Amino acid sequence: MAGKPAALVIGAGDATGGAVARRFAREGFAVCVTRRTADKLGPLVARIKAEGGEAHGFGSDARREEQVVDLVASIERDIGPIEVAVFNVGGNVSFPIRDTTARVYTKVWEMCALGGFLVGREVARVMVPRRRGTIQFTGATASQRGGAGFAAFAGGKHALRALAQSMARELAPEGIHVAHVVIDGGIDTAFIRERRGDGYDEAKQRGGILNPEAIAENYWHLHCQDRTAWTHELDLRPWTEKW
Repeated sequence: MAGKPAALVIGAGDATGGAVARRFAREGFAVCVTRRTADKLGPLVARIKAEGGEAHGFGSDARREEQVVDLVASIERDIGPIEVAVFNVGGNVSFPIRDTTARVYTKVWEMCALGGFLVGREVARVMVPRRRGTIQFTGATASQRGGAGFAAFAGGKHALRALAQSMARELAPEGIHVAHVVIDGGIDTAFIRERRGDGYDEAKQRGGILNPEAIAENYWHLHCQDRTAWTHELDLRPWTEKW
């Protein structure tokens, strides 16, 4: 096993996950990023390397137990000890309850909750013997309250939040910092640009859209916290967001 510490980012997309990966790479971590399709990671891996960092891309489905087990084992064996794990899988879909199929509900639950459990369990298994490590779960507004049309998403995110709380209480005495980050608001992504339409540019100009780089800075600060003052849950929202 190599000696350089690794930061594992599950769901390293073009916004939050990618920004978090780049932030930890700047601090000298060997960053391991995943998406279900490895080809989509090419630009992110190339950017991190161009910025002087170390990055490794993996095609891995967090809903598949055998893939998560193999992923963690290969990183520990070939790259370095996992010191930070960030679970950043989304699953934000909207369907009226009468139109929500069992397939949709199950898929969203698998993405949000089952994937978080599998990743959290596997990284805990390698972190606890070393008595150090940070595990961070990305939540959403739906983690705290259900909205009309978001039964599947809220169910999955509520379950992920409960998982994070249980893990924090169990693993803190073992030296593992478990944190849940509530992202309450629209993030600067193509999805939000399309959803907001003509109001997107105005919202961004007045600071009403979450900047992925600013989000990533908070993930880094969570990792750096002294164990005498750990944060478990952190809310991040634009100043314009009603809550």
